[in-house]
Amino acid sequence: MNDAATSLDALFRPGSVAVIGASRQARSIGNTLLKNLVGQGYTGTVFPVNPAAASVHSVKCYPDVGAIPDALDLAVIAVPAARVPGVIEGCAAKGVKAVCVISAGFGEVGPEGAAAQARLLTVCRRHGMRMLGPNCMGLLNAEPALRMNATFASTFPRPGQVSFLSQSGALGVAVLDLAEDLGLGMRMFASLGNKADVSGNDLLSYWEHDEGTRVVLMYLEDFGNPRKFIPIARRITRTKPIVCVKAGRTVEGGRAAASHTGALAGADAAVDALLEQTGVLRVNSVREMFGVAQALVACPLPRGPRVAILTNAGGPAILATDYLVAKGLTLATLSEATQGALRTALVPEASVGNPVDMVAAAGPQEAARSLELLLADPGVDLVLTIYVPLSTNDPLEVARALFATPQGAREAKPVLSVFLAREPLLEAIKRVGAAQNPIYSHPEDAVLAAVNLLRARALRDDDLGASVRVPVAGTRAGARLAAAPASGWLAGAQALALLEDYGIPVVPTRAVADLRGLAVAARELGGPLALKLDGDAFLHKSDAGGVALGLEGPAAVVAAAESMARAAEAHAPGAAYGFLLQRMAQPGTELVLGVSTDPVFGPLLMVGLGGVYVEILNDVRFGLVPLTPTLARRMLRRLKSFPILEGARGAKPVDLEALEQALLRLSQLVEEHPEILECDLNPLLARPDGVEVVDARVRVRR
Repeated sequence: MNDAATSLDALFRPGSVAVIGASRQARSIGNTLLKNLVGQGYTGTVFPVNPAAASVHSVKCYPDVGAIPDALDLAVIAVPAARVPGVIEGCAAKGVKAVCVISAGFGEVGPEGAAAQARLLTVCRRHGMRMLGPNCMGLLNAEPALRMNATFASTFPRPGQVSFLSQSGALGVAVLDLAEDLGLGMRMFASLGNKADVSGNDLLSYWEHDEGTRVVLMYLEDFGNPRKFIPIARRITRTKPIVCVKAGRTVEGGRAAASHTGALAGADAAVDALLEQTGVLRVNSVREMFGVAQALVACPLPRGPRVAILTNAGGPAILATDYLVAKGLTLATLSEATQGALRTALVPEASVGNPVDMVAAAGPQEAARSLELLLADPGVDLVLTIYVPLSTNDPLEVARALFATPQGAREAKPVLSVFLAREPLLEAIKRVGAAQNPIYSHPEDAVLAAVNLLRARALRDDDLGASVRVPVAGTRAGARLAAAPASGWLAGAQALALLEDYGIPVVPTRAVADLRGLAVAARELGGPLALKLDGDAFLHKSDAGGVALGLEGPAAVVAAAESMARAAEAHAPGAAYGFLLQRMAQPGTELVLGVSTDPVFGPLLMVGLGGVYVEILNDVRFGLVPLTPTLARRMLRRLKSFPILEGARGAKPVDLEALEQALLRLSQLVEEHPEILECDLNPLLARPDGVEVVDARVRVRR
């Protein structure tokens, strides 16, 4: 384990803890912290600190941390914000290795609080003291050898193999209660608070090297350092699944942009791209996260999506079938041998297809034998059991029989169990086997867990490859960007030329300042022509009457330009503009490629169905820079319109390799030129013989 990781040992494995702010006042945070440490079996030494009390919870108090005779690993601080700086100084003088600051009133309350928080961090770093918080609910370690609950949550979880970080303290309390209700064991928990020092990345690095942590869970509201997160998460997910609930799916990204990409790309799109590219499973709720964690801890990852359902009631199995198919899983086709063996094991009224309906009379022996047969079928990747307690059998005995399936079979294929039972019976069933068997109260929860088991395998085995580089046209690209006007928007011809510098094909184009040059340019280009307005006020040209297509000869071009000039004056009086004259492109499938710079995540690439209806259709996919060939290919194949690109209804497929290359070269362009804030290639025409950009807009940081 590296130094950054071992430095958290003082937080999670302290031999001694001081509670600064320990209080006799019932239900106060200082009182609850001490009660949890002492009453829930912490195996180290606890030192309450309170200058106004001789003892709290029958434990001797000290007036300040300096009066404690022993060395201290950890100090948990729960005093008013104004007193925290002095307490931190005292801890530093004492040689405390780590502090957990519960107290609020720092970076979350404004500039003065942020300045005070910065001063705390300065002291901690000067003395090599790690700090969790401030404004957090604490941390715990449920290892039986330690049993440390340094939180003000009343629930101490059963020991397990899941470590969980939460950016919300209040949610953390509820989460510990929910974990207990679901029977999910916990190893370590930390509330990050303001993340002044110890961050989510620090915790991930720590748990990466903790042999007892098999699954990492995260509740996040923002990413502190996404660039640091990417390599850490990608490394960890090769061996340990990470499951994340990221709040804010429907919150606006916080900035408006003039290009199509800026309008479509919000912060949540960046989060999705980041988590997928790092192998992190993103789920929609804390309950789903815990359901997935149960399965990840207890089950192997499935080889494929083929699910067998075993039930004693047909209705719930039908609903589960509909749901799992809608989520992308498939119903396994059972072999003739399996169906024959099931007919022998079950009553004649039973259905031995899939779902396998044992009928209400089925008892423990029938359930156990049926499960063994399904697990042995080579066409089954995962088994979902759905049991409805009936008066014909003891449900606890049925549960024991299902859970007693030979371990070898369960080590090869996942088994997820649903018991549609009331709470007292469900709790009894969990006591029978929740530690080794994922148990759910609703089929939908089990199906979501199955979906995420399959996703976890795909992400673990995913080889994203490395980004590639192509030769570019010397320093011309940098010069074009440096010459951008004060608005930041490159002229249309310069934007297209910039793409050509990076080998992205564009239609033959001429930039013309006025009407007099159009006739000359028309003769040079030849053939049917397209005329467009080019200026800052006409970014969406068609809205201003700034596009004329299929023009034949210089006279037609000049006449269209005169009409366009009148429309331009009506749309934006006095605005400066020029003209772009282009050879008409051959027909093709219209796509949009774009870049939007997220303030947190950096450049975000977009590809989707293009044209004037791009925002309406909203068939787009996003990826973070730098893009790899694998990621470019995946972005295209996840478009709803991808069958069109493959050649729907007898049409020839487009040149997918050329399209992937355009994405990769655009990624390289914005990676090598971070001054580019946004870029919009719309439309890009994809044809069987290649791709060609018709229109482009590029905005540079000024």
